[in-house]
Amino acid sequence: MIRFLIKGILGDKNRSVLPIIIITIGVSLTILLSGYLRGVMGDMIDQSARFDTGHVKIMSRSYAEDQVQMPNDLALLGVEAIKEQLASDYPDVQWADRIKFGGLIDVPDGKEGSKGQGPAAGLAFDLFSGVSGEDERLNISHSIVKGKLPSQPREALIGNDFADKLNIQMGDEITYMGTTMNGSMTFENFVVSGTIKFGIAAMDKGAIIIDISDARVLLDMHDAVGELLGFFEGGVYDDDKALAIAAEFNQKYAHDKDEYAPQMFALREQNSLGGYLDYVDYFAGLFVGIFVFAMSVVLWNTGLLGGLRRYQEFGIRLALGESRGHIYRTLIYEAIFIGFTGSVAGTIVGLSGTYYLQVYGIDVGDMMQESTMMVPSIMRAKMTPDLLYIGFVPGLFAMVFGNMLSGIGIYKRSTASLFKELEV
Repeated sequence: MIRFLIKGILGDKNRSVLPIIIITIGVSLTILLSGYLRGVMGDMIDQSARFDTGHVKIMSRSYAEDQVQMPNDLALLGVEAIKEQLASDYPDVQWADRIKFGGLIDVPDGKEGSKGQGPAAGLAFDLFSGVSGEDERLNISHSIVKGKLPSQPREALIGNDFADKLNIQMGDEITYMGTTMNGSMTFENFVVSGTIKFGIAAMDKGAIIIDISDARVLLDMHDAVGELLGFFEGGVYDDDKALAIAAEFNQKYAHDKDEYAPQMFALREQNSLGGYLDYVDYFAGLFVGIFVFAMSVVLWNTGLLGGLRRYQEFGIRLALGESRGHIYRTLIYEAIFIGFTGSVAGTIVGLSGTYYLQVYGIDVGDMMQESTMMVPSIMRAKMTPDLLYIGFVPGLFAMVFGNMLSGIGIYKRSTASLFKELEV
């Protein structure tokens, strides 16, 4: 009987092609928008990972206790050896050196005097190699107001507000004054290659960005780093994976009592982000649930209308002697076949679209010319396990439920009135 029903469905395009197309579109939209919504709602987590926490972060134990103060005297030593071991143990994680530092910026006036000074909030990472991905990861190029990225030693980006206040032009020299990792005073002149706007007043008034190689010379941090950040492939944070990697790494140093021994932290374990992760998951699930319910109502109506349009057909079948129960069961079997076929097709299409948006995203940089560095220019979706089955809720169950409701009318048909209907 099942084979007979399938042949009937495929033979009648009105009963197969259009409903399957509608279900496929509905399911694919459910999956695509659900994945995209989860990705967009996770933007804060993504930005925090890019700028501060990484997906995982390695610091010395002492540095981790006072990291807000940027204590470079407690920096992680022997970084190259650690990175070699990490590359062997975790080949799918990209590691990025970061040094944060603070000091004073002085702007000479060219007459043995000074135009002005301001506190400096410094950030150093790999700019020169071109393979670290830091420029894209931090959205630096899109945030430059004037000039360009540093391309050679002793070039720097500075805060745009600071440059405007002191009328600093591209190519002018500024002097950084601070302390090294060992506590001695350090002075260095940098050529301003560009200005950058973070959207944070304290940073815009005194930020300085230099290459990691310049920072190591400036701060006497050879083969040392303040923070070593790890990023997963595709740029998408996986909480379970991060926690597992951190636990495995820390286990290797569990018996090392050295206060400078490396310690790894997952994103969840930093800056009180664990609670925010749970908060995002809750509200993302709530919004996805609302959308799935709305799409279920749409496809429920599709099944309901499909059954009602066949009201006359059911009357003919009853007049020919077919039992009401048999007609009702065949209606449900047809709905299951159509709903399952459309749900599978929609899931494949939706997952493909979600994966594409996760890898490549939607570039909104041209629409956000005035955006600051803290705003992502590429909006990405996020693949989650529930996307594999969430489309079956509206595609299969809502479709079948709609047909079940419409099929109730079969039992309400009056056999006495059938011949009058057929005569008409």
